[in-house]
Amino acid sequence: MTSLLDKMARRREELARGGLLRQRCCFAAAPGRERLLHPVAQAQAQATGKPLLDFAANDYLGLARHPKVISALAKGAEIYGCGSGASPLVSGYSEAHLKLEQGLCRALGAEAALLFSCGFAANTALMKTLFSAEDTVIADKLVHASMIDGLRDSKAKIRRFAHNDMAAATALLARHPGSAVLTETVFSMDGDRAPLGKLSHLCQEHGSPLILDDAHGFGLFESSPLPVFARLVTFGKALGGQGAAIVGSQELIDYLVANAREYIYSTALSPACCMGVLKALELIQQEPLLERLNANIALFRRSCQVAGISLMPSESPIQPLLVGESGKCMALAARLLERGFLVGAIRPPTVPKGSARLRITLSAEHREQDILALASALAELMA
Repeated sequence: MTSLLDKMARRREELARGGLLRQRCCFAAAPGRERLLHPVAQAQAQATGKPLLDFAANDYLGLARHPKVISALAKGAEIYGCGSGASPLVSGYSEAHLKLEQGLCRALGAEAALLFSCGFAANTALMKTLFSAEDTVIADKLVHASMIDGLRDSKAKIRRFAHNDMAAATALLARHPGSAVLTETVFSMDGDRAPLGKLSHLCQEHGSPLILDDAHGFGLFESSPLPVFARLVTFGKALGGQGAAIVGSQELIDYLVANAREYIYSTALSPACCMGVLKALELIQQEPLLERLNANIALFRRSCQVAGISLMPSESPIQPLLVGESGKCMALAARLLERGFLVGAIRPPTVPKGSARLRITLSAEHREQDILALASALAELMA
């Protein structure tokens, strides 16, 4: 016991010295995205009457608080209760799960889908279930930690190519023809997109399956009609809910149902959550959410350009501002918080050493004055 406690204390001190110690902050519940209160900013908010503005969440389309989504989730709780009660292979698989899977298939033109409690579980399950020590897998350098962890558990050999570097990917596939290729559609920390058309063509040339982590792209860009072996979608980003799914062929989904331990031995996703996510899927088609989001992204980038702020190249809601040193990045985020702006400060090991950044996320819910105020605060603090 003592040795474990000593080990924990040493690690905590090491992280603190490097500016990498992660700690939780509790936010107060409130009716709107712009009213999330952080303890550090609460006194200022009360004094000025200005609430904290959230530029850190992944609720890109504002659907987490959409009245129709909330109503659908509440109706699901009335019908099914708060939870599913069991594994999907025992008694936890309901009509709500089936309808959401069917809705995802319609949206993506796929044969089948399989729901998981979260994206991390879905990605690790896919990697661990598909691959083994006999396999070689080729992955973009910046694929999500959940993919890497799953591959490590599978014992597969991982060959990684420089981010979005088609020449490097081509060279690896030439040496390992038939190997699966992994990438993200929108990269979670850089906000840029993968060259999916080129990667798909390359995979077809070499008889290789293409696997996409579409967590940050699904619902924001037109889904690729290219042949994809498997696609991960999550519900906690553009869809404003909770959970995730693997989408692909019926053969793939049947194989995962029979073999994926994360699916077999976990309580099924709440049916109420499924009903909320299904409603969100419908609303993306019915309301001009994407138009508002894209207008906000364009406004923020223009405002930063005018103010002399150099953002990383991104046309997605993820707008990173490279800072470099972790301590400087944390200090900048803290100063923004004091001014009423919640912005993500991303440090290693989430991003490479020396590339700490502010990860600013835009939403369809943000107002023009909020975006202009953030750009103005950034310009003043970085002057």
